[in-house]
Amino acid sequence: MRFKKPLDKLLQEAAETGEGTLKRTLGAGNLIALGIGAIIGAGLFVRTAAAAADHAGPSVTLAFILAAVGCGLAGLCYAEFAAMIPIAGSAYTYSYATMGEMVAWIIGWDLVLEYAVGAATVSIAWSEYLNKLLNNFGINIPYQLCHSPFQTSLDGTAHGLINIPALFIIVCLSLVLIRGTQESAALNGIIVIVKVAIVVLFIALGWGFMKPINHTPYIPVNAGEVAFFHGQKSFLDYFANDFGKFGISGIISAAGVVFFAFIGFDAVSTAAQEAKNPKRDMPIGILVSLAICTVLYVLFGHVLTGIANYKEFEAAGKEASVAYTIETYMQSYHWLSLLVTVAILFGFSSVILVMLLGQSRVFFSMSKDGLVPPVFSQVHPKFKTPYKSNLIFLVFVGIFAAFVPGDIVGDMTSIGTLFAFMLVCIGVMILRKSDPNTPRPFRTPWVPFVPVLGAIVCLLMMLGLGEFNWLRLIVWMAIGFVVYFTYSKKHSLIRKGIVVLPHDPQPPMLD
Repeated sequence: MRFKKPLDKLLQEAAETGEGTLKRTLGAGNLIALGIGAIIGAGLFVRTAAAAADHAGPSVTLAFILAAVGCGLAGLCYAEFAAMIPIAGSAYTYSYATMGEMVAWIIGWDLVLEYAVGAATVSIAWSEYLNKLLNNFGINIPYQLCHSPFQTSLDGTAHGLINIPALFIIVCLSLVLIRGTQESAALNGIIVIVKVAIVVLFIALGWGFMKPINHTPYIPVNAGEVAFFHGQKSFLDYFANDFGKFGISGIISAAGVVFFAFIGFDAVSTAAQEAKNPKRDMPIGILVSLAICTVLYVLFGHVLTGIANYKEFEAAGKEASVAYTIETYMQSYHWLSLLVTVAILFGFSSVILVMLLGQSRVFFSMSKDGLVPPVFSQVHPKFKTPYKSNLIFLVFVGIFAAFVPGDIVGDMTSIGTLFAFMLVCIGVMILRKSDPNTPRPFRTPWVPFVPVLGAIVCLLMMLGLGEFNWLRLIVWMAIGFVVYFTYSKKHSLIRKGIVVLPHDPQPPMLD
């Protein structure tokens, strides 16, 4: 038996109110802002230049579109599940209802890794950009207090001790989350308005500084690719030495790089149990936030590569590419460079906020099912938030942020997130067969074409993510299986025949 979570009980749980439940405070606007807050961040300000310099040149805009298509296919499947099963837990909960406990555990365990490591990694980047901002005002944080013990300055004279700014932002945003989801959404809404305004300002002001020569050729030539298509080079030779280095394959590789700029829309679904009208608002939150960010990404990439030649981003510093572009080619708007740095800090802050929100909500659902200790689902009597879970993750993420250098994670991809996307796509088809009569306020169009294509695109991206990321995923999954077989399997309420509804007088036994 796969020990699937009964769909009718999930729907009953979604309708619950009272003690021990999350407070429904989020409307469609909050969810759209939540999605934009999670999506726009490091990806837009950092990954755009990296993808252009290394893979696609000006055609990084096409890479954004390709990545958005992949995310959109998965987003349509997420929207059906989120509207039909408005429960905290995202892909974890959906997998529990369709493919059983084991798959649900794999997804839940991996989602926590993505959110936790992601929040810590972005907080380290936040620390770096804070230093850049303070330098403009003649303030310098000592190297020892803004770097991990494993880092040494370029001149070898200073050694890191603790990254206090990274720890500081984790503590602050965790406390905001404990105070309440509505307050968190309000703060996130302010952050989203600020950073989107500055992104739009850069696009509007920078449009007049673009030079057509920088967009010519729009797709830089890949000589090895041309030789392959003319039969002058074998596929293995082409794939090993030339694939992804501009040309058509460069757009595909760049899509894999900028894919990480879109991760975050799925975090909207983790707040389903706190949405006022999830059946209507969840699809709106997921799809509208994804669409808005795609338009901004394409315009931003077009302007950035139009003002400065993409080759300059190899040497000018990929992380500071936007500030470099403004200071070099838009000198009359030097003040904009400072605002962009502020926008980056705001962007990183909202990404961290949504990641911390998402990871605590996934563990909230797993705890309600008995797969992790009950402490993770204890709700604050006044604030109605899983405050103990937030505190535990504050310590875990804070330690990582304060004492581990960002380059250890490096270019860590979201292979686990792609895995979750793929299983959500498959889950839509499974549930259409197993529960065809269940009301679906939002239906994924063109089934099975959309979910099948979504699963294939996600799998292809996974295959191209490299040996290191597959190894990371395998090691983390091995740790997860140890936890599952030593704790979770023994405490699983489904396995004990107990349905996860606290108000059920006599929970039925499951076959």
